Amino acid sequence: MKLEKFRVTNFRSIKDSTWIDCDDVTNIIGINEAGKSNALLALWKLFPASGGDIDLLHDMPRSEFVTMKDNADKTVFIEAFFSIDDEQLLQKLCKLTGRDSCELLELYISRKYSGKYDYDFPQKKMTHSLKSKDLSTAIEQYKKELISITHPENEEGDFKLLAEEKIKKALEILKSMEDVDTNCLKDIKKSLDIPTIEISDESKIKQSYDKFVKYINDCIAKITMLPLNSDAVWKEIETALPRFVYYSNYGNLDSEIYLPHVIENSKRTDITGVAAAKARTLKILFSFINLKPEEILELGNEPPSNMSEEDIKKLAKKKEERTILLNSASTKLTREFTNWWKQGNYIFDLRADGKLFKIWVSDDKRPDKVALESRSTGLQWFLSFFLTFLVETKNKLQNTILLLDEAGLSLHPLAQRDLINFFKSLAKNNQIVHTTHSPFLVDTDNIDKVKIAYIDKDGYTVLSNNLRANTDPKHDTSIYAVNAALGLTVSDVLLNGCLPVIVEGVSDQYYFSAIKNYLISLGKIAPKKEIVFLPAGGVKGVSAIASIVSAKGELPYVILDSDKSGKDFKKKLVEKLYAGNIEKIIEINDVNSVVNAEVEDIMPVELIEYYVDKYFRDVEDFSFKDSLDKDKAIMPQIEKLARDNNVELPQGIKVEMAKFIKSKFSKMQSDDKLVAWEKIFNKIV
Repeated sequence: MKLEKFRVTNFRSIKDSTWIDCDDVTNIIGINEAGKSNALLALWKLFPASGGDIDLLHDMPRSEFVTMKDNADKTVFIEAFFSIDDEQLLQKLCKLTGRDSCELLELYISRKYSGKYDYDFPQKKMTHSLKSKDLSTAIEQYKKELISITHPENEEGDFKLLAEEKIKKALEILKSMEDVDTNCLKDIKKSLDIPTIEISDESKIKQSYDKFVKYINDCIAKITMLPLNSDAVWKEIETALPRFVYYSNYGNLDSEIYLPHVIENSKRTDITGVAAAKARTLKILFSFINLKPEEILELGNEPPSNMSEEDIKKLAKKKEERTILLNSASTKLTREFTNWWKQGNYIFDLRADGKLFKIWVSDDKRPDKVALESRSTGLQWFLSFFLTFLVETKNKLQNTILLLDEAGLSLHPLAQRDLINFFKSLAKNNQIVHTTHSPFLVDTDNIDKVKIAYIDKDGYTVLSNNLRANTDPKHDTSIYAVNAALGLTVSDVLLNGCLPVIVEGVSDQYYFSAIKNYLISLGKIAPKKEIVFLPAGGVKGVSAIASIVSAKGELPYVILDSDKSGKDFKKKLVEKLYAGNIEKIIEINDVNSVVNAEVEDIMPVELIEYYVDKYFRDVEDFSFKDSLDKDKAIMPQIEKLARDNNVELPQGIKVEMAKFIKSKFSKMQSDDKLVAWEKIFNKIV
C-alpha cells in the first residue's frame, strides 16, 4: 500500500491540518514551533511499528481537553488515504466483499482517541445495476450451448428439456423490464432447481446448466451490496497496512549511558520531549543487543568481599557471557550499519563499565577508538536512526513509512544535500515524510513534494500543499527554507553554467522537468548543461525573470502557451526584450496544431484522463475520452465538461494534475507525443 494523503484534526496544536498529499519523499517545511512535529506524531499514531501510544492528556488540544476527554470514542485525530496496488491483496478483498477490484483500489482509514479504527473504500459503487438486454444476450449463449449438446433418450433427455424450459422462462421474465433488480434475479433463481431428476455430475448437459445457474448467482452477488466492513476484511487490511516508524532528532544516542537512569526512565510513563525520545532510543538499543539494562548493571556492580569460590565462578561466567554478547552485538551492529551506510567503514564497540554503558567508534581513517559523543553529531544521528529503523521494522525494512523529524539537521550543508539522495534510495522500499527548516534539505528538483506548516490567525497549526497558502504577512517566513533553496539553485544556474528555461507557471515546470528526464532516459537528448525550468508565475513575470537571468549572459529560452495571453505576450517580447532573438521563444503551436494549445495539449491523454476521471466518476454513462475533441485545447474542454455535468473541479487543478502526471510519467507507455517533445528540447539543447 502507498500513503496518498493524510489529515490531522484535534491533535495538540492542530485543529485541522487540511489534506496533505504524499509522495515517495514528502518534505514539510516551516519555522520552529509551527507544529511540524505534531503532524508527524499524529501520523505515527495511525499505525505505529512500535510505541506511539495515544496519550489523551498530551495529545488532545489543551483548550479542548475538558470537552474531548469524555468523547474519545467519537473524536477522530488522524485520517489517511492509501492506494492498494498489491494484486494478491486485491484478489482477497474482492473474494471477501464480492466487489470489483476497481472499487477497492483506494482505502480510507481513520483513528479515534479511543484507539478504534474506521475504514471505507471511497471508490465503491453505491448501487450495481444490470441491463436486461445485456443479461438476455448472455443467457441466450447458455441456451445455445445447451441445445447443441446431443443426448440419449433417458434421464439426461428429460433433464435437458426441463433445463431449456427454465432458461426460456428466465428470458421471458427479462423481456418486460429494462433494468434488472435483485428481486427479479431471485425470482429467476427460485425456478432453476430441477430436484426430481438426478443425473451424473459428469454429464455435459448438467455441467452446462450448472454454469448457467452459477452465472445467475454471480449476477445476484454483483448487484447485492455486500458489507465492506467485516472482521475478515479488517484482518486483511490490518495485515497489509504499512507501519509508521517515527524518529526525532532529539533521540540521538549519547556515547556514555548511565544505566540507573535508563532503568528508571524505562518504567516511567510521565516523561515527554527529549527525555522520552532518548528513553525510546535506548530501549531500542538494548533490544538490538538482546540484553536488559538491569542485567548489565547487575553484572557491573562490585562483588561483595566475602563471596564463596562457587559464587565467584558463577559471577565470572556471567561476566564472560556478557562480554561475548556485547562483542557479538558490536560485530552485528558494525556489519549491518556498513551494509546500510556506504560513506565510511565504521567499527562499533559496545562496552559496560560499572554503572556506565559506552559506545566506542573507530574507522579505517581513524583507527583509534573514540567515544561516540566525540564523533560528529551527524554520525550520532545516523546510528540512532538506523537502530530505530532496523529494530522497529524487525529487520524487514519494507512496508514501512518513515517519519523523520528535523532529519540530519546536525549534518554539514553538503551532507544535508547528500541526505536528499539517501532519502530517495530509501524511498524505493519505504515512503518518507520528513520535516525541516534547512534550505539544504529542500529538493528543488521536486518542489511539488514540499508542503508548508504555518500558524493561522487563531494560533492553530495548518499544513498545505500550496506553498503560498499562508497570506499573513506576519508569518510569511514559513517558506523561507524554500526561497533560500531556490536562491541557491538560481545561484547555481548563474554561476555554474546551467541552462535556464523560463516557463509560465509551476505546472509547466513540473511537465517539462518530467519530459526532460524521460527524454534523457531514452537517450533522445544529452544536454551538456543542466536544464533548469524557472516558473514565472504567469506571462507577466517572464520579462522580470529573463532580465535577471540574462544579466550574467545571454537571454534564456522561454516557453509560452499558444492561447490569447501567450500570443499577445510573445508579440511584446519580440518588440522589446527579445528583439532579434525570436528563436529563443518557443510556442506550443510550434509543435502542436491545436487552436489555443497549452502545455497540457502535448501531454499523454491517457494520464490526463486517468487523473480527471475521478471527478466524473458519479456521472452515469460518461466517458471522458469519448467526450474529447482532439482538435481543440484540452483544458477548456475539461472545464466545460465539468460545468455541463455539474461537476465541481478543485481550485488549482492544473498544478495538482501536473504533480500527478509528473509522478506517473516514468510508467507511461504511449509515445505519441514524443516527436513534439523532441522538437522543443532540440531547440533548447
